[in-house]
Amino acid sequence: MALVASRSSVFASGAARAQRRVATRASNGAKATMARPMWLPGSKAPAWLDGSAPGDFGFDPLALGSAPERLAWFKESERVHCRWAMLAVAGILAQEIVRPDVFWYTTGAELKTPIPILGLLAFELWAMHFVEVKRYQDFVNPGSVDKDPLFPQNSLPKHDVGYPGGIFAPFVPGNMEELKVKEIKNGRLAMLAFAGFVMGAQVTGKNPLAAMAEHIADPMGTTIFSKAVVVPGQAIVPACQIPPSVEFNGITIPTPCFLQALWP
Repeated sequence: MALVASRSSVFASGAARAQRRVATRASNGAKATMARPMWLPGSKAPAWLDGSAPGDFGFDPLALGSAPERLAWFKESERVHCRWAMLAVAGILAQEIVRPDVFWYTTGAELKTPIPILGLLAFELWAMHFVEVKRYQDFVNPGSVDKDPLFPQNSLPKHDVGYPGGIFAPFVPGNMEELKVKEIKNGRLAMLAFAGFVMGAQVTGKNPLAAMAEHIADPMGTTIFSKAVVVPGQAIVPACQIPPSVEFNGITIPTPCFLQALWP
């Protein structure tokens, strides 16, 4: 999955560069501007997707973003999910490289915490709630939480919503507008990769790099079609390789396979 994501990133970035809006000088001296890249070449973007947002390729077939307030929230939600997904994918791959014998999907249940899990959960809920409330306040009223209420000397510079800068980005390695587009592209790939990691773990019971190595070793015999076959009147589906539940600090946590009833 990681290899597919990497190749897709190369192809996507190449296509974007090839289709990037450029200005050319016509023979009569007038400027001609090529259309911006679209998710479907030749298609027309909805009126509310004007290309100003990073990674806007005019894709909204269900008109979910037709209302300006919803579109703004969708942009913010995508940024946050992209960042979490990139952290998750990088962490899963790094863990497998360092400790390939540890299965990322279930190893969390084997951790020992120095404090009771319910106390840790309560603190985590409080901390995440505090941060998310601050993020929402900045979304609703940009700049309203830029100054530390306890230490007023600590403040953030003026910034766009979702890009706080300051101590959160002390160094910007390039053009900020280009980096915004790269972040969204890589974040979208990371979300797809994470979904693939989850489904792969449930079907194979293996880490993503191990599953990829298995496919490379037998590309024709280890595919989605070798795991599941659907014929008229019959469906052969793989068994779920994840235990139905795990015990963590005396608490039983259900861990069913994701939407197994919808597997082919």
